[in-house]
Amino acid sequence: MLTVFLAALLVVCTSGHYHDYDWKVMNKTFPEELKNEENEPCDNAKIYSYHIHVLFWQNNEERVISAETLRKNFIENFKEKFNQEKINCTISAGDPARMCSFEVDKDPAGPFTTAQYSFFIPPDRLQETSMWMLQNKGVHDVFIHPNSGCETHDHTKWNTFSGAKWPIDDSVFTCNHPGCKPGNPRVIES
Repeated sequence: MLTVFLAALLVVCTSGHYHDYDWKVMNKTFPEELKNEENEPCDNAKIYSYHIHVLFWQNNEERVISAETLRKNFIENFKEKFNQEKINCTISAGDPARMCSFEVDKDPAGPFTTAQYSFFIPPDRLQETSMWMLQNKGVHDVFIHPNSGCETHDHTKWNTFSGAKWPIDDSVFTCNHPGCKPGNPRVIES
């Protein structure tokens, strides 16, 4: 019984990669008739937002410093596009049309096998932000993926890498239908 409980707890705590902020945004724009359709195919799922990730070696001090500098420069360059009250993405991030920054994972976490950080990017900002990141990434590897609720497709089929292609551990994904929310794969919060 304890083993089952611990396994369930592990699944809930590591159930994918999306953040609460993504689900808050998706819920505002997700069609009511599809919110609970777990059988809806992912083939042509609507894309609600994007993440731009920067991956770097956590044990290399030069790479860590350089990655932190890149993060600060990105935020500075797009500061007018960020929610000025909350640069970091949170559940109560306010304006879902604004970009925000997730905390730095200094160790492997979720589907990532190395340190990384990411930015929440609304669709209308993808071109300018990805272009800037690709031109300024330096030695770092960049991973860009959409957020549709179809985690496996988002991270393995509809993604793009610039630099080295890192392995993605898709075993952590629990959502594979449009609008799915990790931790409760059948329902999106209203």
